[in-house]
Amino acid sequence: MMQRERLEGMAVTATDTVTLYTDGASRGNPGDAAWAYVIVQDGSVTASRSGFIGTATNNVAEYHAVINGLEAARAFTRGRLEVRSDSELVVRQLTGRYRITKEHLADLADEVRQRVRTFAEVRFESVPREHPCIQIADRLCNETLDAERGRR
Repeated sequence: MMQRERLEGMAVTATDTVTLYTDGASRGNPGDAAWAYVIVQDGSVTASRSGFIGTATNNVAEYHAVINGLEAARAFTRGRLEVRSDSELVVRQLTGRYRITKEHLADLADEVRQRVRTFAEVRFESVPREHPCIQIADRLCNETLDAERGRR
């Protein structure tokens, strides 16, 4: 878990809103895959985590990041949650703008929907990969993948 990190000069979250930033990575697509999330509350990173999936596509990793992040966000709010990802595909699928044609992604989207029900309101938004919190999540994914490679 990351120490509280102040994100100076950035409007990352409103006082009454918790913001979840997610990222997934796959080296090989499919290949070794990892997920990560960063939770921001009151302008500070309050939690972050990453995990190794095994062999998976980038889209699967992105969904796992959202699922794990939603589970963790319950410790910070049951009210309003903003979920931000650099995966336009995942955001557009979860908001209904895109149909989900692959069964394994539909199953993961169902897992997301189940977890969303524990919050009063959840909004999904696509943000650029250059966003500082997405970059933290990306770094966590890469550290996890590097560590897993070192174990082999």
